[in-house]
Amino acid sequence: MSKIWNTLKSYFWWTYKRGSFHYDVMVTLILLFLFVSPHLIAYRDKPVENSLPGNSAVEVMSDGGDGYVYVVPVAIMHYSGQDETLRRADLLRVIMPIAGDVSVQKVEPVVDGNGSLVGYRAWVKH
Repeated sequence: MSKIWNTLKSYFWWTYKRGSFHYDVMVTLILLFLFVSPHLIAYRDKPVENSLPGNSAVEVMSDGGDGYVYVVPVAIMHYSGQDETLRRADLLRVIMPIAGDVSVQKVEPVVDGNGSLVGYRAWVKH
């Protein structure tokens, strides 16, 4: 009984040298757990769904300095009025899940060839 207890204690404290039989057994058990347990245990982990449809349509480019320029299509924005503060808040709602905590420095409209508003270009800094 004492020999079994000492073996289990050595497994727990990982005292066996690399390349020994018991070391290989421990590594095998760990690998079995890693590869087999997801099939046997319902971990219920799922990827986070993107809360903004069309988020991939947001273009990101460097502003040439330490900031970035985001081009956000009007189709994924909620606010369509003239208030600059509300527009900036809506732009942040779209940009922050992508960039993290940022502040909008400047905003300008993006129009197509017909003069229709298609989005906003926002300069942001971390």
